[in-house]
Amino acid sequence: MNRLHLHLVSDSTGETLEMIAKAALAQFEDANVVRHFWPMVRSRQHLDRIVPDLAASPGLVLFTLVNAETRARLEEHCRQLGLPAVPALDAVTAALESQLGQEAHGRPGRQHLMDEAYFKRVEAIQFTIAHDDGIGWENWEEADIVLAGVSRSSKTPTSIYLANRGYKVANIPLVVESPPPQALYGLRHPLVVGLTTAPERLVQIRRNRLLSLNEGTETSYVDNERVRNEVQFARRMFADNGWPVIDVTRRSIEESAAAIIRLVQERNRQDKPVDGTAKPI
Repeated sequence: MNRLHLHLVSDSTGETLEMIAKAALAQFEDANVVRHFWPMVRSRQHLDRIVPDLAASPGLVLFTLVNAETRARLEEHCRQLGLPAVPALDAVTAALESQLGQEAHGRPGRQHLMDEAYFKRVEAIQFTIAHDDGIGWENWEEADIVLAGVSRSSKTPTSIYLANRGYKVANIPLVVESPPPQALYGLRHPLVVGLTTAPERLVQIRRNRLLSLNEGTETSYVDNERVRNEVQFARRMFADNGWPVIDVTRRSIEESAAAIIRLVQERNRQDKPVDGTAKPI
């Protein structure tokens, strides 16, 4: 298989460009791609310094450059080197300009400004870390989402991912012998979501966890019958309380989080009357 050199040129951190490239490359099996990352390219001098590397490793150039002069110079260099250059966000920006009836600002790194959304995300991460694994249940009413599930059902990583999206998340492990705090059943503001998984998959995950800790694997924690009972106990609790359930057996953390966000958005839409004001809780 031919090797492709993929040059990612950005006038900011390059995070957006990296995500676009990663998403696109995921559509190809065993692609032999060498990535060259060029962030914070904001001057003609900086751009000129990377041109020899473009020439030494010819390939595809993806870029997000909002400065017209820097952009034109990169495109000219690529034409001289015979390299395809693709502006990764042009089509989306043009469509938004058309629909919104205004021109894009063209400021590098504008999406990374420390605005209200940034501080909301920081606050959400701090809250989520402080309310992991059943801690701080007295403050659960302040959460946007509460995740419930048996041990090793992806509660913590899903919580952290959602926090990075700006949601305050608490999570609680469900243990047959130790009922959760009574406060869980009276929450009004947060959306309580149950996470479940196939018992066979759960046993495998728990065994791997014990092995990573150099602990024995012949315990009730990985007993097939006990694990099935745990999962059934959790599912009955979800059903009895009318909580929505996400099966994480074949879902990645990102897919589980996306499903939870959809549930939150649907709930928010239902809580708003026709005039757009929030219904009283």
